[in-house]
Amino acid sequence: MRISVAGTGYVGLVAGVCFAEKGHDVICVDVDKKKIELMESGRSPIYETDLEEMMKRNHAKGRLHYTTDYASAYSNADAIFIGVGTPELPNGSANLSYIATVSRQIAETIDKDCLVVVKSTVPVGTNDKVEQFIHDFLVHKEVKIEVASNPEFLAQGSAVHDTLHAARIVIGTESRHAEEMLQKIYESFQLPVVSVSRRSAEMIKYACNDFLALKISYMNEIANLCELVGANIEDIAKGMSYDERIGANFLKAGIGYGGSCFPKDTKALKFIARQHGYSLKTIEAAVDVNAQQKTRLFYKACDRMITFQNLKVAVLGLAFKPGTDDLREAPSVDNIQLLLEQGANIYAYDPVAEGNSKKKFPEGTNGLGQITYVSSPEAALEGANICFIFTEWKEIKELKAAEYKQRMQTPLVYDGRNIYSPSDMRESGVEYYSIGR
Repeated sequence: MRISVAGTGYVGLVAGVCFAEKGHDVICVDVDKKKIELMESGRSPIYETDLEEMMKRNHAKGRLHYTTDYASAYSNADAIFIGVGTPELPNGSANLSYIATVSRQIAETIDKDCLVVVKSTVPVGTNDKVEQFIHDFLVHKEVKIEVASNPEFLAQGSAVHDTLHAARIVIGTESRHAEEMLQKIYESFQLPVVSVSRRSAEMIKYACNDFLALKISYMNEIANLCELVGANIEDIAKGMSYDERIGANFLKAGIGYGGSCFPKDTKALKFIARQHGYSLKTIEAAVDVNAQQKTRLFYKACDRMITFQNLKVAVLGLAFKPGTDDLREAPSVDNIQLLLEQGANIYAYDPVAEGNSKKKFPEGTNGLGQITYVSSPEAALEGANICFIFTEWKEIKELKAAEYKQRMQTPLVYDGRNIYSPSDMRESGVEYYSIGR
């Protein structure tokens, strides 16, 4: 089937490449010419495991293409997938301007019957509006356009695997024809398909993400209480994990969730509820807890330190999670900002997110402080007065407790991901603080 994909970010590009991998003829569309040229050279604009290899393989086979010419891409498509961003607006609602732009482009260029599929995370009812919007601006009025919802459930860092081996495919349609087309597109994936209405599909996406965000925030709250009462959050999580009603996933305490989904989607659902005169108290609590949790270790350190002025501060990990270079809502960002405001000399390490971090915090003097990027965790630790761990990269987890003692001027470690055993760190002579232990 001929498929065009609007947007080449985490949603659009991964979807397009995976469709090509399953035998479809795919054109990925983006307005950024440099981005298109980069992808044509076989390089991915985002960091995702196995993505570049699949891009090169399917491009060589002639079933994966890239273009800025949306008119030609859309006019010949059997299905057009919209995978553009829906970033958060200041009031917490979703910015649908990119969705609107693509919808109008489709309306003005399509000249044959086509299925338009919204993969982007959008508020409930958006697919209805997209369909009406396209019909309002449709140049060729005889063309039949239907809109379907097909939310993604991938996790950054494992997006390719999550797409090809998803627990289920959710499709939301309002006609048998649209349902059958989507079923056919996904037939080669050989995955379970959950077929519902458009509005239900939109709601499933928010309900899933926000439930997981709530689960994370709950465990972080329990971890904070564990510190006060002398319990160990890892023991608590282990005991909980055997309960089938709870499950073992998303029980790990830390310094909060980040990325492009959980922060945005919790605030969006909160906004949607408020629009309808309803207060989602559980989600509102999750948002508040996460905001406080991100900087919990910084304020712990403030209780311990007189000042950060002119201190060498090692920052290990910048991305919001391992396996990605994404800094959106990453705890490191909030903490680095606070440290720079306090005059710290930061030495930061991340195996893939350094480039994105430099866009936010250019190397050199930043406000009262300074930031230097280094190529190894060992270099960050050398002569450091204090260390913060924000991302559990393999390269960081492989460091032995004794190395902190040997390399740091003052072996003082604040671990936001509970990488190390408190007893091992204590025995190595490291003053160690973690979450809930």
